[in-house]
Amino acid sequence: MLRAISTHLRVRERLQINHLEAMVRGGGQGIELFCQKEHFDYTDRARVRELAAWFREHPALLHSLHSPIYSEPDYGRHMAPPVNLVDNDKRQRVAAMDEVKRAIEFAEQAPFRFLVQHLGVSKEKWEPRKMEFAITALEHLRVFAKPLGVTVLVENIANEITEPDRLQEILSTAHFEDIGFCFDIGHAHFGQGVRASFEAIKDRIRSTHLHDNHGERDEHLWVGEGTIDWNEAMSLLRTAPHSPVMLLEITGDSQKEIAAGASESFNRLEKASREAEKQVV
Repeated sequence: MLRAISTHLRVRERLQINHLEAMVRGGGQGIELFCQKEHFDYTDRARVRELAAWFREHPALLHSLHSPIYSEPDYGRHMAPPVNLVDNDKRQRVAAMDEVKRAIEFAEQAPFRFLVQHLGVSKEKWEPRKMEFAITALEHLRVFAKPLGVTVLVENIANEITEPDRLQEILSTAHFEDIGFCFDIGHAHFGQGVRASFEAIKDRIRSTHLHDNHGERDEHLWVGEGTIDWNEAMSLLRTAPHSPVMLLEITGDSQKEIAAGASESFNRLEKASREAEKQVV
């Protein structure tokens, strides 16, 4: 499996070229850019040109873009309104769509394969009208993203809207054959469980978010620092039809040096994958 890493690792800092280089030294063969304005301001033309130039010098490294969660520099403080494509207020849904489209436009400067998209916010409850809001939002996104060569992936997050069975229902109802899933193993672990979540969406998994926790809350720890059974997780991922990447999404609070932490986590994942292969044989 391809090794990749999200810049979420330094989300509380301004993204620097040396961060990207450290990810590569740690074994990263692909990078996911996390769109948060104090980290990577996708509306700042100078910043866009700077990062796009680096990725053009390192072709194939830019794997995906994580859609913005907030439209303002507010990560972790929760003071600004979230970017919520299924908000009950139509004005907020329209504003959220505009914000996401601004992020997707980065593909005009540096091509990437996938857009990772949340539906709703943390702990948001399901109600029937959310189906309509989700389908409308995804329809707009796929139409906007496709000419830029970008495929939309919906992530399972900690809310009722993106529970795996419901995600399948949304895409099946709308016949969105060209939209896939980003399988977040950390979220699954403290949600419905890794195996149950995987089985519900495995046919459409195109990418992953790999991070650890203790089964109670979203910690985004390095692999092996929590209680996830990584042997089981890698065994499951090996059966996914689209062979998704191993993409680390570690907390912005981590003090571990990037290259060392990434290398250690990738080694753990690859060891777990080899163990899974032995069991199959």
